[in-house]
Amino acid sequence: MPKKAKPAENGKEEGPAPCKRVKVEAAGGPSALNFDSPSGLFESLISPIKTETFFKEFWEQKPLLIQRDDPALATYYQSLFRLSDLKSLCSRGMYYGRDINVCRCVNGKKKVLNKDGKVHFLQLRKDFDQKRATIQFHQPQRFKDELWRIQEKLECYFGSLVGSNVYITPAGSQGLPPHYDDVEVLILQLEGEKRWRLYRPTVPLAREYGVEAEDSIGSPAREFTLKPGDFLYFPRGTIHQADTPPGLAHSTHLTISTYQNNSWGDFLLDTISGLVFDTAKEDLELRAGLPRQLLLQVETTAVARRRVSGFLRMLADKLEGTKELLSADMKKDFIMNRLPPYCVGDGAELSTPGGQLPRLDSTVRLQFKDHIVLTLGPDQDRSDETREKMIYIYHSLKNRRETHMMGNEETEERAVLFHPSTLQQPSLSPHHN
Repeated sequence: MPKKAKPAENGKEEGPAPCKRVKVEAAGGPSALNFDSPSGLFESLISPIKTETFFKEFWEQKPLLIQRDDPALATYYQSLFRLSDLKSLCSRGMYYGRDINVCRCVNGKKKVLNKDGKVHFLQLRKDFDQKRATIQFHQPQRFKDELWRIQEKLECYFGSLVGSNVYITPAGSQGLPPHYDDVEVLILQLEGEKRWRLYRPTVPLAREYGVEAEDSIGSPAREFTLKPGDFLYFPRGTIHQADTPPGLAHSTHLTISTYQNNSWGDFLLDTISGLVFDTAKEDLELRAGLPRQLLLQVETTAVARRRVSGFLRMLADKLEGTKELLSADMKKDFIMNRLPPYCVGDGAELSTPGGQLPRLDSTVRLQFKDHIVLTLGPDQDRSDETREKMIYIYHSLKNRRETHMMGNEETEERAVLFHPSTLQQPSLSPHHN
């Protein structure tokens, strides 16, 4: 998923303040995550920190460490994924590279120890025990129901894809060198203990993955050990490395990641093309041809720069006076690639509408409102230039959990079309019943 990138050359940008540490004592009663709503789940993940505080003080700014003395929550975390789960998973046909990576950090560099083809559990366990290798399991929510349940709710909460990886590291070993990611990171410690070192970012809110040499990043801004039930958050760009202390049992932690390519810059790239396309239908200057040989010149001319600046100011003025800002790809990409609604059983309720078939005068209510996006677009069934805009309701009800976040799998666009005149708030609104 992440792309490799060069770190900033000067490394002088000042990073965020050291992370806050919160100690939580057991509440006495059984502790569990709250699945009543997407916001309830997130609040229970970061408890006792309040959501408002989290987004005001930590999100995209600085790490947050929550250390909990809560046996019930620790037991629940341990149930999410264990080293012992690998035997049954390997029997289902896991492959090196696609599903599992085996690696170790040697002299500050990542050494990949993957074999070819299918993963055999005995060989995997041998590399784990004898070579002290870390096992990285990609996107376990494809197979573990409770992780599907968690990540589906988080995708509803963030409105962004949510992936995960499990890292299992033997005692006295480290899997990855110091690096930073292009995603917001939520860590749940499942088994054993993991020692973490966080460093100030050289590229705050990084857009690409990058590896840093340890001799160039200085001393850690924070250093701590996670135990089962503990929680850690840090923003994209935060340099980090982690190892399992010697003399202890192995460590298993879950890395939940989100907000990859989900910035204002990405949104601008996504929407500006549609704005230009629609404006050019009405503006003669935008349809005028470029000066001869403009594309052959090494540097853009001052005249061309002034023209582009003027067009951008004109588009900004137009945007101020319109209610429409159409997404070209981001909305569809999210809805087509996200998890389907969590369900128990064969999932028949996802594809079976309730009630009778609608008539032309019927009011339609959406059952899975958190799993649709509404967008306006031209009627694809008409090819003439006068085709009017239609309401597209894209949904994820038939998305395949087995391919979630795997990247190279083909996805199918699923949408229901309505004429704008049929829109009667709150019937088709994703925010109302």
